[in-house]
Amino acid sequence: MNRRDSLKALAVGTVSVGTLLSSCDKKEGQQAAASGETGLYGRTPEEKLFDQKLMAEKFFTQEEFAAIAILADIIIPADEHSGSAGDAKVPDFIEFIVKDQPKLQIPLRGGLKWVDIKSYKMFKKSFADASAEQRIQLVDLIAYPEKALPENAAGVAFFDTMRGLTATGFFTSKIGLEDMGYKGNQPNAWDGVPDDVLKQFGLEYDAKTLEQCLKAEDRGKMMVWDS
Repeated sequence: MNRRDSLKALAVGTVSVGTLLSSCDKKEGQQAAASGETGLYGRTPEEKLFDQKLMAEKFFTQEEFAAIAILADIIIPADEHSGSAGDAKVPDFIEFIVKDQPKLQIPLRGGLKWVDIKSYKMFKKSFADASAEQRIQLVDLIAYPEKALPENAAGVAFFDTMRGLTATGFFTSKIGLEDMGYKGNQPNAWDGVPDDVLKQFGLEYDAKTLEQCLKAEDRGKMMVWDS
């Protein structure tokens, strides 16, 4: 099974339309960039302060964050179409989410500990220190719930959460949106109703409209809007 295609279908079905269709106000975006702020468009002053507070905090240890980065890239590796979860800064997304949604903190921290203990049992080393082949060997034990042994149930639950967060983080990033082919609000031009549609309803543009509104040199300038 192609993991990227499966996760893409998951993302399309679960990511909210509001998230995918959100746009940027260029003026506010420029002001935010000038002040060093990022990702704050559309937020109230209180929400901006809350976001800044979360960004300033650290939840995962360096070792835990490294393991998250490894797992995220196993779930969504780079391919010929786009970069990996790491390239899309999914680990940073997960770090932010667990602070924004504290209910995820214990499941993720506990899951990372489970993975490390399992790795020590299997390979006498931590998950981060294991080889690429050993990591995949361990992940295969928890990535397929229908095949997993009961003794690995905790790992299955953790990996399911990790997979969902990775897919959400990736497919709401710039890299992920481009990977899906999502175009969003893009500049376009209206050069009149197509001739076949006009003929279907027995209509046509009068000479004045064609002359004043639909001149060939003006086509591409009408109804242009910025994303």
